Amino acid sequence: MTATAAIRGAAGSAAWADALLLSFAQGGYVQAHPGILQPAEPFLDLSGEDIRKSLYLTTDASGEELCLRPDLTIPVARDYLASASAGKPAGFSYLGPVFRYRGGQPSEFLQAGIESFGRQDRAAADAEMLALALEATAAFGLKDVDIRTGDVALFTALIDALNLYPVWRRRLIKDFNRKISLAEDIERLTLSTAPGRNEYEGVLAALAGSDRKAALALVTDLMSIAGTTNVGGRTVAEIADRFLEQSTLKGGALPRDALAIIKRFLAISGDPDESVAQLRALAADAKLDLAAAIDQLESRVGFMAARGIDTKLARFSTSFGRGLDYYTGFEFELHPKGNTKGNAKGDSKGNGVEPLVAGGRYDGLMTQLGSPTPIPAVGFSVWIEALTQLGSAA
Repeated sequence: MTATAAIRGAAGSAAWADALLLSFAQGGYVQAHPGILQPAEPFLDLSGEDIRKSLYLTTDASGEELCLRPDLTIPVARDYLASASAGKPAGFSYLGPVFRYRGGQPSEFLQAGIESFGRQDRAAADAEMLALALEATAAFGLKDVDIRTGDVALFTALIDALNLYPVWRRRLIKDFNRKISLAEDIERLTLSTAPGRNEYEGVLAALAGSDRKAALALVTDLMSIAGTTNVGGRTVAEIADRFLEQSTLKGGALPRDALAIIKRFLAISGDPDESVAQLRALAADAKLDLAAAIDQLESRVGFMAARGIDTKLARFSTSFGRGLDYYTGFEFELHPKGNTKGNAKGDSKGNGVEPLVAGGRYDGLMTQLGSPTPIPAVGFSVWIEALTQLGSAA
């Protein structure tokens, strides 16, 4: 059965599938057909070993670990990088089955979506993704949906402007994309290490004030003397990062003024235009240079309006995150009206409630997949089964 036939069967209406594919084609997105069997390494590297329990894995004759594709973004990106178009602006759509364990739900399900590579007009491309995502829901008869948006680049710009210890920076940025409450994590990070002796007290003291390069050099020397290259499965780099983190934590809590600024930042939400004004006020009060990131947000909101999107209905939140590390900027989800489930970060997936459509900007993915130079990238995925059920009831 072809992907188109499958979605038509699932939806029970050829018109919905045709309208969805037509909207993608009219936007200039060529349909891609990546292989179902994919190398497992990119998914494990980018999503972490935790995803392993959700993958359907096998090993080929050479020993390479393979998996049934759990989503289509990485496969489409890999095919693009292997093509003659790599590095040039190109847009692709897709429609086909993906495979991952989801508890009591079917492990094979259909996914559609769009990936846009190489466009330098980031704000315009972001707005186009949201407009096309709304067209996708409309193709299934749903014209009234909740629009949730955020921008991880704003948080990254804030942390960079605060000039924190490198360990604080890495930890906070990493935690922003986790399915946990960032507010709770920040509270935990404000506490100094409890007093008392540590068996590695001397190492921690030696690392006080060090950067990551110096920490790695010290730990490498110590492990070389000990005649080992790993401890408990951890690499030298991982052990160095852990020691550096503990050394920094032992030196004291997160600076109180930085904590207040971060909390004020994470409380900003609501109308996008009002959020822009609040962000500029925060930057001015804290004397932080966040102009470039805020300008990008404001430009995106303008392009959204130009696309006919009522921006006052698009809820923006500085704390919104999708729980995936590879997002670097704009993020969004479309949900059925009245679906208020989700955590404080707007991350509905953490509660088992998948969005109808979700996506965002992931400019770092291409270099992680082997591109020698950075390539802008943005896209979204459509949950066909959820749209089908709601469309049938509409």
